[in-house]
Amino acid sequence: MSLNQRKQERDFTAEVKALQPEVEQLAKNGKLQEAVDRISLLEKQTRNAADMTSTASLLTLLTRLCWEQSDLDLLNAQLTILSKKHGQLKEAVVRMVDEAMTWLPTLKSQKDQGKFNGGKDRWLELVKTLRDITEGKIYLELPRARLTVMLASYHEQLSETAPKESSSSTTPAPSTSTTTDKDKPKAEPVTAKDHLDVAADLMSDIQVETYSSMDKREKTEFILEQMRLESLRGNWVRVRVGSRKINRVYLKEKDCQDIKLRYYDLMVQLALQDDEYLEACSAYQEVWDTEEVKADPAKELNVLENIMIYVVLAPYNNEQSDMLHKLYADPALQKAPQHFDLVKCFVTKELMRWSGIEQLYGPTLRQSPIFASGSTLGKKTGIKAEGKKSEEIDNPGQVRWEELHKRVTEHNIRVISTYYSRITLQRLQELLDLPSTQTEKTLCKLVTDKTIYARIDRPNGIVNFKNKNSTNEILNGWSSDISKMLGLVEKTSHLISKEYAMHEASRGKKVTA
Repeated sequence: MSLNQRKQERDFTAEVKALQPEVEQLAKNGKLQEAVDRISLLEKQTRNAADMTSTASLLTLLTRLCWEQSDLDLLNAQLTILSKKHGQLKEAVVRMVDEAMTWLPTLKSQKDQGKFNGGKDRWLELVKTLRDITEGKIYLELPRARLTVMLASYHEQLSETAPKESSSSTTPAPSTSTTTDKDKPKAEPVTAKDHLDVAADLMSDIQVETYSSMDKREKTEFILEQMRLESLRGNWVRVRVGSRKINRVYLKEKDCQDIKLRYYDLMVQLALQDDEYLEACSAYQEVWDTEEVKADPAKELNVLENIMIYVVLAPYNNEQSDMLHKLYADPALQKAPQHFDLVKCFVTKELMRWSGIEQLYGPTLRQSPIFASGSTLGKKTGIKAEGKKSEEIDNPGQVRWEELHKRVTEHNIRVISTYYSRITLQRLQELLDLPSTQTEKTLCKLVTDKTIYARIDRPNGIVNFKNKNSTNEILNGWSSDISKMLGLVEKTSHLISKEYAMHEASRGKKVTA
């Protein structure tokens, strides 16, 4: 569908073809301004006549001449002027912007070579000019999104070399959020955090999920970049929101394996921030269902180990129990025998000694980044770190190891509640290898979570696992017992009559009915 909604009044194709060699020769002779003036004069006529093809040719010709003559100041000025002219044709502006964007890689390579050191950053100037042109224009939403990715990547690179803190303690930190005073210009980013905030805010301002002109893969990669930058600055709420914008069915296509792995890597990080170990287990199961992972035995083994670790770390509920038993029934998980044995311990209704678990599985598990001391995997950042102790933030591996101890204790209590109707607190402490305070705390947690039923008789030191029946349950049970008893009486009477009949028949007597 064409963006030109005006009816063309005249065709200037011949005039444009005649003008092109003349202005090119003028530019080569150093008369660039004269060439620009002649192009602008004809451009006004083509624009007023709604000749889109000729107008687009003139716009691209003018900007190309400025580029070839290396007059980048004039290029930026003409780009802005041409885009703002009254009645400018939208399609012509789109072609001009597309033409200008092809020069960005060249400027970027020159910048990397140090050509702009000590002078103006020509690449950054052109990017900002093009972003100003595309601002608020729906027909330029796709170029603006691509320019935003470039600018965000630029600020992220600066964050790696910028100082951690501002050198001046009196200078207020720059704010990237919208302020009430719109006329007040935003302060330039100084610290690494400032640059990272700018990059994340630039990406978050673009809502690519509404763009119909962007293909699925580019759109998904853009959202993944939004999620990654938000995760770097600890804004996990936005990471969660971004994850819901991605179509997981699309990630299952064969040509999307790379972005699928990137997506679920972010989902694992998000799950660890919220201590949602079952969600992390589900994410690793999706990773396992990838040809790239299954083709590499080392990667597959690592994924299988993570699946089994996270499923036992997850708090007990119906979903966790169902997933645990399904994984235990999968023979593919036996490729990691030691981790599979740990899963088997949680499936089997037998008590586990924590000292034995530490001795058997500790040396292997503690080498994993999940439980390693000093590991930064799942380290709380941003709002997730608020209210946490410094030990929990600095050593998440030790925190997860303590969580595994809790899962073992909770499993033991569930097993005990199955085999015991009543047990003393002293005996319960001996079976759990825990002090009285920790034993009661864990028991109360399981009761409040409605995992088990228990009542503690503190004066007598007895824990009762047998749930008291309600009045209706007692009556129903009594009725059932009476029915069973009457059935047995009737059956017994029938057997006695049968035995009597057989006895009389053996004596040759006729048995009356």
